[in-house]
Amino acid sequence: MAPHSSSLSLSHFFFLFFLTSLSPVSSQCKYPPIIFNFGDSNSDTGGLLAGLGFPVNPPYGRSFFRRSTGRLSDGRLLIDFLCQSLNASFLSPYLDSLSGSKFTNGANFAVVGSSTLPKFIPFSLNIQLMQFLHFKARTLELASSGKGSLINEEGFKKALYMIDIGQNDLADSFDKNMSYAQVTKRIPSIIIEIRNAVKSLYNQGGRKFWLHNTGPLGCLPQKLWLVQKGALDQVGCLSVYNSAAKLFNEALWHLCQELRTELEGAAIVYVDIYAIKYDLIANATKYGFSNPLMACCGFGGPPYNYNVRVTCGNPGHQVCAEGSRFISWDGIHFSEAANSIVASRVLSTAYSSPRTAFTFFCQD
Repeated sequence: MAPHSSSLSLSHFFFLFFLTSLSPVSSQCKYPPIIFNFGDSNSDTGGLLAGLGFPVNPPYGRSFFRRSTGRLSDGRLLIDFLCQSLNASFLSPYLDSLSGSKFTNGANFAVVGSSTLPKFIPFSLNIQLMQFLHFKARTLELASSGKGSLINEEGFKKALYMIDIGQNDLADSFDKNMSYAQVTKRIPSIIIEIRNAVKSLYNQGGRKFWLHNTGPLGCLPQKLWLVQKGALDQVGCLSVYNSAAKLFNEALWHLCQELRTELEGAAIVYVDIYAIKYDLIANATKYGFSNPLMACCGFGGPPYNYNVRVTCGNPGHQVCAEGSRFISWDGIHFSEAANSIVASRVLSTAYSSPRTAFTFFCQD
């Protein structure tokens, strides 16, 4: 089937102007920070591919890397844009033994499908923390024996620790046909795991933390296709799913407030990804996008172009023309164009609490 097409319009020109004027790639750090990231597919830069050999086939990666890198998008993720804004290199997956990286700029422990619970199952948050602890111990051991230019103790203390997890905890619960009450009852347990992760990193000397809340789960084309009869809000998103996401986000916000009081000397920034993404979907035409609830790469055409039996990268999938304005890439993850705008909004500081310029984390 031919790719979806759309004609040039005023919104298209506005979109190009918008991207140019709000480019998140500003290279403002003379000495970029060391970054350690923990999370799921929203920030996995190749961990699933490296760790399990799970294929992530083209057209993934077509827009920027021109090949599949294991990222679940057509190009860069939010974390890539954030790294570029600091003049930092892209983070290599901790599990990638062939990346050629010595991890002097940090490491990415995020893996597709990760959640906080259940614990001790690859690659849950506590497993990612265990990997970090091993990485740190081994790095310091090698550094002390003079094995090359590696991160030292001071580097680990000054590093930025980013956490973006929780979406799969909610999504998996709904997928198991749990009721809204059952799903939201799990939120305190999820928050405890995130608390434990931050405190563990703090006890290891970490003092700079950047936590993303979860996006509007009910606006994902995948969920809309799976749940055919759910109540929709004014934008067309599943109200119950988004309500659960907002409850989780509220609990995470309170956690960050508590940790700022509890952890002396720690900078803990909470970022409202939900507000950014919901605004992008609700006002898609303002940002130059069409069909905000439809996947670029999937199967079935409108309204969602998603089918769990024919997903992006698998035989029979349909994909929009390169350069098309779609927010959703594959029904679950954002396109590079959408990620670029999300990054611009994050870097504006308008959605962070406390309002903190990302350059705060430079080592200058």
